[in-house]
Amino acid sequence: MEFLHNIINITLPEIAIILFIFIQIILSMLLDMKFYKLAKWLTVFAIFLATSLCTKVQIEPIYYGFKNAIISDNYTLFFKGLILVASFLIVFLTKKTITSRRDNAFQFNALILTAILGALVLVSANDFLTMFIAMETLGFSMFFLIAFDKGFPSKEATFKYLVISAVASAVFLFGVSYLYGITGFINFSSIYEYFLEKSPTLLYSMAAIFIACGLAFKLGVIPFANWILDIYEDASTSVVTFLSIVPKIAMFGILARLLVFPLSYSFELTFVLVLISVITAVWANCLAIRQKNIKRLLACSSSANAAYVLFAASLVSVFNLSTVLFYLVAYIFMNIGVFAAVIILESSEFSNKLYEFKNFAYTNPVFTLCFATCMLGLAGFPITAGFISKIYLFSAIARSGLIFLPFLAIIMLTIVISVYYYLRVVKLMFEKSDTIESKVIPHKTSSAIVILYFCATITIILGIFPSKIIELCQLMAYNI
Repeated sequence: MEFLHNIINITLPEIAIILFIFIQIILSMLLDMKFYKLAKWLTVFAIFLATSLCTKVQIEPIYYGFKNAIISDNYTLFFKGLILVASFLIVFLTKKTITSRRDNAFQFNALILTAILGALVLVSANDFLTMFIAMETLGFSMFFLIAFDKGFPSKEATFKYLVISAVASAVFLFGVSYLYGITGFINFSSIYEYFLEKSPTLLYSMAAIFIACGLAFKLGVIPFANWILDIYEDASTSVVTFLSIVPKIAMFGILARLLVFPLSYSFELTFVLVLISVITAVWANCLAIRQKNIKRLLACSSSANAAYVLFAASLVSVFNLSTVLFYLVAYIFMNIGVFAAVIILESSEFSNKLYEFKNFAYTNPVFTLCFATCMLGLAGFPITAGFISKIYLFSAIARSGLIFLPFLAIIMLTIVISVYYYLRVVKLMFEKSDTIESKVIPHKTSSAIVILYFCATITIILGIFPSKIIELCQLMAYNI
């Protein structure tokens, strides 16, 4: 009876996703490939249904289910909403990927739903066992999604992702085993209460650092960031879009809970995370300057933005966490908008080389405007969501103590560097060239164009009217 009560109160969205995973698998065995479009619409309906069921989840008072392994509150609901909204938009960008392999459309969408399931459970986890199972569910889904494209490059990218993921998981489990050896608990709340009575040791700090470094893989930051450029270039763009957003949202959601509860007693961990953030920001932004491929450039951008958010998240406070939440909201729309533009170009038979961006402003003015809006948002230009989110984030860091100001100065210097390569992309679109033909074909990529226009509009709206979303983020941060 208690098991059924837990399902009804906190896991209805996940149950809906699981149901449609099985539907996709069954239909893949029964239907001919001419019904491949049905797979996408089933996924869209599954995400819509899961989002609707989020309103039925108990969040007040905070609900602990399955022997305290799962937690349901305002904070987890907020992150589930972000994951589902981002996934909903990304599913509409998978047309080109599915069209090329119609016979595997249902399997592809089943994998997308499985990854979403892993992300939803991850942000709800309240112990390390549940957290690890959710992480691996998300990770294994990504292995197959990256390998979905035919050809050697995607298989090579999958192998790299698999090997580095295995190393990162080993590091994570090493830290968890030490933490369990010290406390005898794997539940976050129990570990937090244990150290209310006993002083943390150096071994505890070492365990916390190993756990955080293991999680750094999913975020694409040092020391496990060397996979990101090759995988972004070789995998399908729609899969890369998913990879750049959904795992990061889930990982920041659970990382913030770890930093507030079981890992909150390690002062050393804060400095390690700050150093990781600064090193990653310098590495990613300097490396981006050399890139001549838009997907590799966006890989560097992804790592840099993860570094900024990690910096603020490591300085644990309600205000800092609220800035992290707002930054993630803004980043979702800006990043999806940019990748939608890349998918439009690929569907219009362009390569991902930056030199082919010339003439866009003259042959495709609306496309150029929306693409530039999302790029300038990532750069942090005024009247975009990127500007407000960066100002908000760095003001929170500045208020965290004088000791962190030198690190903040380095981060801000790297942002100045990043403006160069973002502006270079925009500048190229306004350059004229007689040797390059620029023609976007909207009717072949209608979904991607709608997503691009929508994301560009939201980027501007959040940049001009951010107050309501900021208030919501502050409320969610307060209720962690």
